[in-house]
Amino acid sequence: MTEVGARGLDVFDPSPPRSARVAAADVLRGAGIGEADGTWRLPRRRAGVPPVVRVADKFVTGVLDLRAVEFPYVLEFVRCRFEQPPDLRQGKLAGLEFAGCHLPGLLGRNLTGSNEISLAGSTVEGLVDLVDADIAGSLSLQDAALLAPGGIALHADRLTLAGGLLGQRVRVTGELRMASAHVGGYCNLTGGSFDNPGGHAFNGTGLHVGGTLLLAGCTVLGTVLLAGARIDSALTMRGAGVSRGRAADDALDPHSDPSATLVFDRLTVDGDVQLDRGFRSTGAVRMVNAALGGTLSLSGGAFDAGGPELDEPTGYGRAVHGNAEPTGHGRALHLDGARVGGDVIGRQCRVRGQLRMVDLQVKGSLILDGSELDNPRADAVLGNRSRIGSNLAAREVEVAGGLELRGVHVGANVDLRGSRITKPGRYRHQPAGKPSLDVGGAVIGRDLICARGAREFVAHGGVRARRAQVGRMATFDGAVLGDKLDSHALNVLGMQVQELTLTPVTAPRGDVTLRQVRCTSLDDNENFWSATGWIDLEEFRYDSLRHPIDLRDDDEVERRLRWLRQAMRRTYRPGPYDQFAEMLRAGGNDEHAATVLVEKQRLRYRAVAEGRRWLRPLVLLWSWLQRAMVGYGYRPARALGWLVVTWLLGSAWFAAGPELVEINDDDHLPWNPWLFTIDLVVPIVDFGNKNRWQTPGASQWIASGLIVMGWVLATTVAAGLTRMLKR
Repeated sequence: MTEVGARGLDVFDPSPPRSARVAAADVLRGAGIGEADGTWRLPRRRAGVPPVVRVADKFVTGVLDLRAVEFPYVLEFVRCRFEQPPDLRQGKLAGLEFAGCHLPGLLGRNLTGSNEISLAGSTVEGLVDLVDADIAGSLSLQDAALLAPGGIALHADRLTLAGGLLGQRVRVTGELRMASAHVGGYCNLTGGSFDNPGGHAFNGTGLHVGGTLLLAGCTVLGTVLLAGARIDSALTMRGAGVSRGRAADDALDPHSDPSATLVFDRLTVDGDVQLDRGFRSTGAVRMVNAALGGTLSLSGGAFDAGGPELDEPTGYGRAVHGNAEPTGHGRALHLDGARVGGDVIGRQCRVRGQLRMVDLQVKGSLILDGSELDNPRADAVLGNRSRIGSNLAAREVEVAGGLELRGVHVGANVDLRGSRITKPGRYRHQPAGKPSLDVGGAVIGRDLICARGAREFVAHGGVRARRAQVGRMATFDGAVLGDKLDSHALNVLGMQVQELTLTPVTAPRGDVTLRQVRCTSLDDNENFWSATGWIDLEEFRYDSLRHPIDLRDDDEVERRLRWLRQAMRRTYRPGPYDQFAEMLRAGGNDEHAATVLVEKQRLRYRAVAEGRRWLRPLVLLWSWLQRAMVGYGYRPARALGWLVVTWLLGSAWFAAGPELVEINDDDHLPWNPWLFTIDLVVPIVDFGNKNRWQTPGASQWIASGLIVMGWVLATTVAAGLTRMLKR
């Protein structure tokens, strides 16, 4: 091994001493061993091992020209400064190392290397061109500085590395470009610094990494572009800090993210993707249509859309083109169409802007427990049509904005217990605000939990779950629903669920819709029925109450009837009363069912009377008579009692009054006022007295009245007996 130079050289000195200068053309010739015929040769250490030509502490003048040269030796430059970029294009080298050197660039397009190519510890002020290079070993950039402000610092499109890319603590100013490159091993850029504000700091479009891509602890000013890349193991940016620098112009495409810091569209990763444990991004993180085989970890990360501070009443970002939807600060995480083979874990993460995950598919769980989602007056989470294999959990989450999860499919639970959702979003074309939580059309395998955890569940914009299908339980226990009297606090129209728990901690502020809801068990409390708005109960069906009403508990029935009257603001709607009575009757509680139906009829006649101004007293009188005498037909025992009273009063009249004259003088029937009155009062049955006596004067009118009363009361009694016999 030949050594040129013996004392150290300051490679950053632009005017090194003359003694350190060596012409590039003399580097190899000076390293040779003379022969008798004047030629020179390079020594070999041993058979099969290429020699190493080592040049140390030299200022290499001119161009080191190895273009299109097959050079089967390892070149090693230590603490050398180059006047011109070495030209290695189309060359074939055994190996190349620049250790602690200073270069104005490196031309290595179509270079072929049999061993490692190293720039470890070196500074390159210019382009490192390795386009279409083929290196059988690794490329080492450890502690190197690649400086090309505003341009391309490393151009390695279609580079092929049989080994790995070793770039721990590399410092790049300009673009590091590796489009369609292939790295056989892992790519380690841990602790690196990439500075290209407003442009691509790392362009790995179509990059293929055979191992893990490590960007942990990196500092990036610019965009990391890995669109269409493939990573055979994992991708980690744990603890990295990424920002865009200069903001890009807004794009016309409403689905674009002009200020994106990470663009991982169509990225394929067989293992995990880690953007956690101190990861920071000021700008959107895009993973549209990405495919991840493992877990997407966001825990402890900070994701900031980088948008402006908002005027809260509008909720629109910096600029919204045409009819684009309001996105608040902008998109902080964009996961549309992504497929995750494991879990998405985002515990204790902070998101300023929108988490958009439309059509996201997660085979495991999506967990956002303890996170902060800040996108006021817009959608903090937009996840329509997403599919989650297990749980969607966002417990104890602080949300400024709304959660829109329409049409999602969740295999187990949607668990939002203890979360607080305020400042909900707005519709694009409507002045009305969106609900805080919208799971309309969702299919949930087990439970929808909007309940108290360590604190109350709060949804200032209310909860909407129209046409949702919940496999087991939907609970709003300990919830605070709504904050405006003219909005919807709860809208579950058409929901299908086994157990429905409506026990909020305070009365819902706004309207409540339970129309067409179907549940097996209902658990409620007085707070719910004291909602400040209208409660729509049409076609609301429940088979039982969680706490059944005892046969002797008349007070509970009266209390529930009071709740119904209060809920409907004393407006008559027969459906809720029919449902209540049907539920009681199905449980064998016929007496209380009759009480409910009597109340229904009372309200019905009152509503009829309000619509008939001139006949109102008569309608109310008729209602009172029916209620008092026969309980609108639901109290047949009363009819029997009134029948007996009628018989007694009639008998007393005829016994005290003048004797009646027989119609036929030939008949001599003994006078019996009791039997005569029975013949008048009881229809069909004939004891032989009714048609034998004349009833003059007032007795005639009384007899006629007894006949009418008898028909009405006896028919009611017969109907009651018929229902009893059927049971």
